[in-house]
Amino acid sequence: MFGTRWSSVQFTASIQTSMGTPFDMSVLEQIKQAIQPERLIQTAVRLIEIPSPTCNATEVADCLASLLTEEGFDVQRPAAGWAKAPAVVVRYRTPRPGRTLQINGHLDTVHLPFIPPRVEDGILYGSGASDMKGGLAAGIEALRVLRETDTLPAGDILLTAHDLHESPWGDGTQIDGLIDEGYVGDAVLLPEYLHDQLPIAGRGLAIIRITVTRSGNPVHEVLGGIEQPNVITTGAACISRLASLDRELLNNTHDIAGRDSVFVGQIEAGEIFNQSPTQLKLAGTRRWIPGTDARVVRQQFDDLIAELNRETEAETDGNFMFCRDAFELDPGHDFVTAFQETCKAVMGKPLPTGAKPFVDDGNTFMARAGIPAITHGPHATGAHTLQEQVPVDELVRVALVYALTAVLFCPSSDSKVFEPSE
Repeated sequence: MFGTRWSSVQFTASIQTSMGTPFDMSVLEQIKQAIQPERLIQTAVRLIEIPSPTCNATEVADCLASLLTEEGFDVQRPAAGWAKAPAVVVRYRTPRPGRTLQINGHLDTVHLPFIPPRVEDGILYGSGASDMKGGLAAGIEALRVLRETDTLPAGDILLTAHDLHESPWGDGTQIDGLIDEGYVGDAVLLPEYLHDQLPIAGRGLAIIRITVTRSGNPVHEVLGGIEQPNVITTGAACISRLASLDRELLNNTHDIAGRDSVFVGQIEAGEIFNQSPTQLKLAGTRRWIPGTDARVVRQQFDDLIAELNRETEAETDGNFMFCRDAFELDPGHDFVTAFQETCKAVMGKPLPTGAKPFVDDGNTFMARAGIPAITHGPHATGAHTLQEQVPVDELVRVALVYALTAVLFCPSSDSKVFEPSE
């Protein structure tokens, strides 16, 4: 139907064998041959063809649950605080005790006009193709292959999929609920569209919204408007203080994650040039580096709003929407080692380490669940636009990386599969 286009996904087995490889090469080849690109893409298309803007992922979650049930997986549907669209949870267990590797993905998409799926010249297009229904389908393919080949040495794979991810429409509370209810592995992979580096640090994020209001109605400037408390003047004072705070934060830096920051990206007020408006709104972000207490960051924001209310006639209200906390990942953790050894086998070399430029559920797993989280997905483009696209070969590669990482991270007590190379 879609064609496999498998040839561009190249193994470096001969290179790694000469350098010393942690893999049983027969296992590696078995997993490689078991991946079915057409099945993977059919799964992605089924997910993409169902519109699922954040807070409205009910139908796509039901579809995924039915698909996995039909394939013989034991599917659970915990509400996790969001009964409108219960999460989808699957656990594939081996008969041998061991670690649990979790694969987590969100089913919701940003609120943009829906683009239906299509596959052309080896590229998958459509709403969520990049972020992140394509990547989730790759994770599902890895789960299937591990079950079909029985190559997971021990332990189990936990797949979780959910709603409420995309801000500002979602608040991330469904993944919070899953974590709090115990749907947590010993480590987690997240197939967001970061493909060329291993993120070992990232900043926290809050969306800030500020509303300045005055009593009464809008009025013409020359009919008393100029005597009213000026919401635009107060808004300007607010922006000035946020800019001053951003300058103060320049010295709050992290070697990898970057620096603390305050950013204003939206402002709106007034209907016409000579009218005194009754309301001004502005919105932006507050980001902070690892080691910073998010509660202190919030208090700093609240204090700024309180100061404005003491010093200006208009009323200022601030909303600090916590999204995700900052994190640091230990590059020496067994999970990181397993992932990097897999990258060496699949891509020829380990990924360079660096910062995660955005926030995702990996931040939450690190901060709330206390488990290592690696964000790694396909080389996809167009996230949060109408031009989402991802090469089929990249989804196949991700499925391969996920399955092989699981094999290395979940060894049996007598396994010789995982012996890190020099």
